[in-house]
Amino acid sequence: MEIFTIVTLALSGLLLLMVGIARLSNPISNYAKNSGITIANDVDLLNEVRGTSAVMLLGAILVLLGILVPDLTLTSHIIATLLFLGFAVGRFVSIAADGQPNKKIKQGIVFELVLGTANVICLVQIPG
Repeated sequence: MEIFTIVTLALSGLLLLMVGIARLSNPISNYAKNSGITIANDVDLLNEVRGTSAVMLLGAILVLLGILVPDLTLTSHIIATLLFLGFAVGRFVSIAADGQPNKKIKQGIVFELVLGTANVICLVQIPG
């Protein structure tokens, strides 16, 4: 497996893992610290946030397994591409519909685009 693929999966998986764990375990403080967003202590909202966080966490595990299990590499890149570019597309829709987010969220969009694009490059390079 080439270095670019390993680095892309490692960075993608670790970022998803860290964010997934942090938001699943303590969404109120995590959003405030990392996104500048204040989340109300609302059971329904927290349920939605933790649900999305669990998807990120489980996706991270699959992405990281792609480094260790060659048969999962393609699947790992697909999952990482869908997660990162999916978040980025959703954010662009929100910008168009709702206006400009804060600086921290804009920085997040950059990471999502970079890692999403890196995973697409890896997908194109996989022999088929």
